[in-house]
Amino acid sequence: QVQLVESGGGLVQPGGSLRLSCAASISLFSITAMGWYRQAPGKEREWVARILIDGSTSYKDSVKGRFTISRDNAKKTVYLQMNSLKPEDTAVYYCNRVVNYIGWGQGTQVTVSS
Repeated sequence: QVQLVESGGGLVQPGGSLRLSCAASISLFSITAMGWYRQAPGKEREWVARILIDGSTSYKDSVKGRFTISRDNAKKTVYLQMNSLKPEDTAVYYCNRVVNYIGWGQGTQVTVSS
């Protein structure tokens, strides 16, 4: 059964950092482009970052220079290092494939507040 399990969220002050993890039980993980997404209260889910199978990355403009996506194929895990967090980063964060989404996990809540 394909499963995505996100973790690492929490409450952090503006300017702080968090590292999110996503454990993905995808059989061909190493050849699967993966992404991080987020959904703020009352808003649509949006794409945040992606990492392709060659390791290349891309980011939503508002997080460029602050967030870094990475992957560990041996552990079938995708990470999102988030630095210089802002209140507008507050959301539930999810991971999923870049194309042909599979079932969404429960997400991990990130709250940036003083």
